[in-house]
Amino acid sequence: MKCAVVGASGFVGSAVVARLSADGLEVVRVSAPRLAWSGADSADILLQTELLPVADLLAHAIAGADVVVNAAGLASPDAGGETSLLGANALLPAVIARACERAGVRRLVHISSAAVQGRRQRLDESASVEPFSSYSRSKALGEEALRVRQPDPAARLDIVILRATSVQGPGRATTRKLQRIAASVLSSVAGPGQRPTPVTSVLGLAELVSALATFPGTVSTTVLQPAEGLTTSEVLELAGGRPPRHLPEWLCRGALGLGFGLSRLAGSRFHGALRRLEVMWFGQDQVLGWAAAHGVAVRGNVREVLTRR
Repeated sequence: MKCAVVGASGFVGSAVVARLSADGLEVVRVSAPRLAWSGADSADILLQTELLPVADLLAHAIAGADVVVNAAGLASPDAGGETSLLGANALLPAVIARACERAGVRRLVHISSAAVQGRRQRLDESASVEPFSSYSRSKALGEEALRVRQPDPAARLDIVILRATSVQGPGRATTRKLQRIAASVLSSVAGPGQRPTPVTSVLGLAELVSALATFPGTVSTTVLQPAEGLTTSEVLELAGGRPPRHLPEWLCRGALGLGFGLSRLAGSRFHGALRRLEVMWFGQDQVLGWAAAHGVAVRGNVREVLTRR
């Protein structure tokens, strides 16, 4: 099987390439084009005109691939709504889908983010989204562009939207920041600290991508990355080397309510940081989902990642 990875040199892309290669797939590394969102209501409208040459170039780069993985995009939870963020996360997925159709690819695995479902208590695999920041809105637009696009009736493209959770990995800035917080006086959880958390590893994500790429049957349109079994207290204790402080739940909820209220007055400027604090205190539950229903085991190594210095 031949698999093309768009964005192969990035944090997620490099891990996906390594996993696919280890699993015996022929891997083609493809650089992601840089696109700018022009403000149109639909990515598909843009694809009718000026972006068709970009799709043609991508089609040439992925020619002969059975599966394409879109690991490109900007992972910037605190970013504003600049055109580069929307271009990479909202427009590029639709361009890649068009290129896949032209190249005769049978499956596209688009790596999205569970952030599209926002602050809901339980993540699921529905099309329902509740974005809360510029970053999560850009990822939600990318999913929408794939869902509402007009497919080529002659193509046989199977699109899978993979929602990655809070992915950690060696050398990642987000992971280093988590380790610094966990080792500081700010390390804390709400209540007993036994709530489930979506903190996972990039290895676990890459394992799931490989399973989706090689799965012989039909795959759900949306697949959620499985949790790796940590609680809010365990995440901080592993990352910081000591147990976190336990704060009253009412105090944490009150602080978050005030923080989000002030952030809204500032144009949602601090929503990303507040959301990370909310997940640190309260975690986030999720359904077992497609992977569990189909016996797809994702081991990951989040414990090792968090304790590595």
